[in-house]
Amino acid sequence: MFICFIGALRSDEIILEQAMAGPRPVVISGPSGAGKSTLLKKLLKEFDGVFGFSVSHTTRSPRPGEENGRDYHYVTKEDMQAAIANGEFIENAEFSGNIYGTSKAAVQAVQAKNLICILDIDMQGVQNIKRTDLNPIYVSIQPPSMDILEKRLRDRKTESDESLQKRLHAAKVDMEISKEPGLFDLVIINDDLDVAYGKLKDALLEEIHKVNDMPTRPR
Repeated sequence: MFICFIGALRSDEIILEQAMAGPRPVVISGPSGAGKSTLLKKLLKEFDGVFGFSVSHTTRSPRPGEENGRDYHYVTKEDMQAAIANGEFIENAEFSGNIYGTSKAAVQAVQAKNLICILDIDMQGVQNIKRTDLNPIYVSIQPPSMDILEKRLRDRKTESDESLQKRLHAAKVDMEISKEPGLFDLVIINDDLDVAYGKLKDALLEEIHKVNDMPTRPR
């Protein structure tokens, strides 16, 4: 399904053709601590069987409670670099010495199920995808302030002081970049969770209806 052969397409072009044929993917971006994961969990719970989460790859170690294949695909730096060099990734970026990326196979696996593919990626990944024909809906989730973001990150107790400061600096830079006109279709300030979720849901209703109206969608 979804595959559209036009001449002699490369494998990456075929995957982008697949994406354009079905419901638009959704790119969610925002600093760690902005509340992306909480909002996405609410979305997937309310619309069970509509969305599929594109699981990113990373070379960092799992945090307590994280699962390989659910939160990330945890791989070695050598394997990740080899896969990137082989053209297996739509986008990739490096942060704090670790590589993160979205593989073409991860997106294709979601689309094969007639689902809306969700990609949770950083700002560098957003800019990389902007240079492709993937044509997703771009949503930025942001905290109300840097002070609140810092408190959320400290409350996690998963970061060293050095790592925390790097995340805060990266968040500040990303939030400035997100102001660029046309970069995002929607910017949500996550001050009130229910209000933020309502805005996210409203932005995606058209694509949700497309999936629900598919006569062959899995039940």
